[in-house]
Amino acid sequence: MTSIDRITLEVPDPAAASAFYATAFDLDGQLDLRASQTPTSGFRAFTLSLVVSQPSTVDRLIGTAVEAGARPLKPATKGFWGYGGTVQAPDGAIWKVATSSKKETGPPTRRVDDLVLLLGVADVKASKRFYVDRGLAVAKGFGSKYVELATENIKVALYGRRALAKDAGVPQEGAGAHRLAVVGDAGTFTDPDGFVWEASAA
Repeated sequence: MTSIDRITLEVPDPAAASAFYATAFDLDGQLDLRASQTPTSGFRAFTLSLVVSQPSTVDRLIGTAVEAGARPLKPATKGFWGYGGTVQAPDGAIWKVATSSKKETGPPTRRVDDLVLLLGVADVKASKRFYVDRGLAVAKGFGSKYVELATENIKVALYGRRALAKDAGVPQEGAGAHRLAVVGDAGTFTDPDGFVWEASAA
């Protein structure tokens, strides 16, 4: 199974971004930051999701993110799938915090059970073929709507760009760099939608 070691975000000010993420979320080394002034505007066609155990943990993480400077995009609410909300970090990355549980199972914590990278792609089926041809397996698939790749440590899924923007609560329009790199043992390449994958250092 493909291992994803970490996600690298390219940010204008790594020191400021590091301070934000240290306060907002507990990610245990799964996130790297590096400086970049590469032009980008609007929706960068990805979101990062923190999957947690209960609604109070969603509220706590969204609360600390907003206090640290994140902009609320969608307030945390109950849905048929569970409970969650979305914020935008000062560097522009969009973060969703969610749980499949609608009930509390214990005291609120800041524990993150899973980090999921959702890539907004132009054609889910075409992107699926690209990744399968590169040796990545599919863990779950829902036709042309959603595909989850079989990865360890950090989950990666393919979602239609328009649907992902709607889920995030932002317009789908955007241009320029994604300012994102997926780092793991899949090798170094750029996918059809311009997402960069980098090999982990030996």
